[in-house]
Formats: sequence, structure tokens, C-alpha cells
Amino acid sequence: MLIHGSSLSPFVRKTMAFANEKGLTFENKVARPGSPDPEFLEISPFKKIPGFQDGDFRISDSTAIITYLEAKYPDPNLIPAEPQARARTIWFEEFADTIFVAAAGKIFFNKIVGPRFMGVEGDLAAIEKAETEEMPPVLDYLEKITPASGYLIEDRLTLADIAVASPFANLIHSGFDFSRWPKAKAWADTILARPSFESVIAKERGFLGG
Repeated sequence: MLIHGSSLSPFVRKTMAFANEKGLTFENKVARPGSPDPEFLEISPFKKIPGFQDGDFRISDSTAIITYLEAKYPDPNLIPAEPQARARTIWFEEFADTIFVAAAGKIFFNKIVGPRFMGVEGDLAAIEKAETEEMPPVLDYLEKITPASGYLIEDRLTLADIAVASPFANLIHSGFDFSRWPKAKAWADTILARPSFESVIAKERGFLGG
């Protein structure tokens, strides 16, 4: 089993953590910047990460990969079967992948990726707008709905927690100030401290020199 892409991407990190929670063994392959990997391009012709291969089966996009893993390896169940819980889980994944990542990604790219890996100066205006206008509504929402149980759905770990926690790591790497959102940050810290995430994030810290 092979997962293509750097875990600095919240989509790759989410997929790796999901696979770890399933107890699966996989290899993670990261191409060098500026050096396209022909194998990855065959798996993901539109360059969406992560790319994935399990034997002869190839697919890209984190949601597609996770859907496959949940169907093939149903234990432990991480996408609820109960209709309302399943719908809410899928909502949280969509919220994380589009709304949350759209804002957090601008901060992470302009503070970390662009300056450190692409040799381009970060867009300070984009950072300020994301930090002051785009991220606050996202974190306000999470601060409001974070449950006392510590889990977003069914009082247990599900894909909802894995998906929403993943982009928090990018904000943490970026030095984001969470002081206005202590409940949301404490919840994310708990999820990211799970072995499924911590083993991945530890390597990221080493790579970033943090």
C-alpha cells in the first residue's frame, strides 16, 4: 500500500492518520520539489494529492482513498452507519477540506511553503486577510460546537475528528495565535496527540526544523 504526497498537506496527513487508525501498513512516497514522479502522475493525472496504490488499484483524492479504506477495512468503523451520524461526518469532512483548508492554506503557504520551499516571498496581505477575516469564523464555529466528550460524532473517534483536526497542524506549524479559541485548540491538541497523528507530525516537525 502506497500513499503519494507530503503529509504537510492536510489531505495527505488526514489520509495517513485514517490509515494508521485502521492499523494499516503503508509506504509514504514524497517526490522532490520540481521533479515530477511519473508513477504519481499515472495515479493522479490532475496532480491531486494524495495519490494511492493498493496492489493494482490506483486512485487519487483523500475522500476517495478513505472511502476505499473504510469499505475494505471496516474495523474499526470510522464512518458511522447511522444515517444522521454518517451525514454529519461527511459534512465535517467537507467543511475541513474546503472551508477550513481554504483559509488555513493561505497562511501556511505564505508563511512556510512559498518562502522555504519555492523561493517566493510570502504575500503578507493574504496572510493578514486569512488571519483576521477568514480563519476567525471557522474557529468561532468550532469553538461553539466542540463537544465535552472530545469527539464530534457519536462520542467516539470518527473521520469527522480526523478531517477537522488535520488542518490545525498546518496552523500550528505556522505559529497561529489560538488564544481566542481555547476549546477548539484543546480539542485539536487531543486528537493530534493520538499516535495515528503524532507519528506523522513528528516527522513534519523534524523536516521543518521545529
